[in-house]
Amino acid sequence: MLQTANFEERLARVEDRLAIRELISRYNMSIDDRDLKTVGSLFTEDAFFGSVDGAMGATTPQGIVNQFKDRFSVLGATNHFTHDQVIEFESSTRARGMVASHAEVWRKERAMITALRYADVYEKADGAWRFAERRLSFMYYLNVEDYSTVLGVRNRNLAGDAPKPADWPEGTPTYVEYRPGKG
Repeated sequence: MLQTANFEERLARVEDRLAIRELISRYNMSIDDRDLKTVGSLFTEDAFFGSVDGAMGATTPQGIVNQFKDRFSVLGATNHFTHDQVIEFESSTRARGMVASHAEVWRKERAMITALRYADVYEKADGAWRFAERRLSFMYYLNVEDYSTVLGVRNRNLAGDAPKPADWPEGTPTYVEYRPGKG
């Protein structure tokens, strides 16, 4: 974590944290509103947006916008909301973050809910923070009516045609260490 010494630097760091949090919120609202012009403006020119499971992966703002156009073809209304965020600064113009989120979605003519995390890289240029990288992973993506039974199984990602294993927590080293044989 980058240490700062004086008041001005500390204040700038607080302002940067707030700007990054607003970037994340603007992303959620723009996705839900299907405001792809704004979505594209939130990414750096060489940005990457993808998923840990490899189902998504695009570079450049236009490539990312095109990826979302494809994703929206199977989605109805969505409601993304952010929970916890951890932001670690590497410099005054670069930071990494982990964002815990949920989304309520209408997908394939069904109500679904997903728990996800974004592993982010943020870059500041021309006074604005943008996503340089955004990689999402899933704890679950399931039909609302299955919520009470699906958390006990590993194949909790039901977004595609066939169930896939959840990206976390079972695959994380600390989870495996705590629950040997259960990962």
